[in-house]
Amino acid sequence: MKKLRDDSAMFLLSAAVIFFFAVGRNGGRAQETPAKPAADQPNTAEQQFKNIQVLKGIPADQLIPSMQFITASLGVECGFCHVEHAMDKDEKKTKLAARKMITMVLALNQAHFNGELEVTCYTCHRGAAHPIATPILSAEPAGRPEHVHDEEGESLAGLPTPDRVLDKYLAAVGGAEAVIKIKTRLQKGKLDASGTQVPVEIYSEAPEKRVSITHPSRGDSVTAFNGEVGWLSMPNGFHRMTTAEAEAARIDAQLHFPVRLRELYKEFHVRPGEEIGGRPTLLLSAKASGRPDLRLYFDQENGLLLRLMRFAETPLGRNPTQIDYADFRIADGVKIPYKWTLTRPGGSFTIQIEQVQQNVPVDEKLFVMPSEQPGR
Repeated sequence: MKKLRDDSAMFLLSAAVIFFFAVGRNGGRAQETPAKPAADQPNTAEQQFKNIQVLKGIPADQLIPSMQFITASLGVECGFCHVEHAMDKDEKKTKLAARKMITMVLALNQAHFNGELEVTCYTCHRGAAHPIATPILSAEPAGRPEHVHDEEGESLAGLPTPDRVLDKYLAAVGGAEAVIKIKTRLQKGKLDASGTQVPVEIYSEAPEKRVSITHPSRGDSVTAFNGEVGWLSMPNGFHRMTTAEAEAARIDAQLHFPVRLRELYKEFHVRPGEEIGGRPTLLLSAKASGRPDLRLYFDQENGLLLRLMRFAETPLGRNPTQIDYADFRIADGVKIPYKWTLTRPGGSFTIQIEQVQQNVPVDEKLFVMPSEQPGR
């Protein structure tokens, strides 16, 4: 059991998609070379993986995120449906049932919601392997659950306009002039996952380059985005980010995020936000074609960004990532968080920064993807 907990912590420390590597090593990926598609057409799931019966035709790089959505919706791990080291096998009844459920969900949305993902695995399962059919009795008054599409409506009357919220945010961090003066940032601190702490360094360069390096005992783990492509690497594997993953990494890499937000996103709506750390917030939703939807929670009093939520689309639903910011301090005229917690359905980790250096030289080799480095 202790080994299981340690392995879970190491997964979070790596900040990588371990399932991707497991499939590649354990035989889930097709061994035969598939027919090459046209140059501008990516492989489909059935071309790249074995025994795809239901999710045929989706891009191959969307299969793993779809599986992650299922595990998060049911609160299970891969082994709930798959045979270990033989993920293409159909020996488990749960896998056969999962295919029927996926077919049912897709048919429901097609027949009743114009193909939109209104019904998903999470609609019924709510984090449980088996749906609960009987309402749960509670002394607490029932509340209306927040819907992922609520923010698409108009901003509510009486609330500030999106521009006012963004102007206050920009002023809170020090103003546009102070923000754009920062060309590079080097942060050093500790990453804490499930009580295990390791050193971490984060190198940022304007406008949108970022590399974080953690140093667990198994060897360095790297998460990087160089403005064009992103990648994750560990001693036992390498993963080039999919388009959706890279767009999420692009948001994290924005060194001038308060200034560039209105450039990156064009559609904004304001809603009342929930309390975060006892602070009332305003929720600003942001949408743009080709970029992950964002929910931004700003402190109503001081205007600082306390929480960012982003959503990655998959054929079965949206995978959420939440980042909570705290311990704001001024560094070279700009107020930045020295602590943040990143949470995904599978768990969370916290980074506490201990040292910040800005406008210092950063080795450009850090932003070269390993396969592109000379001699590799």
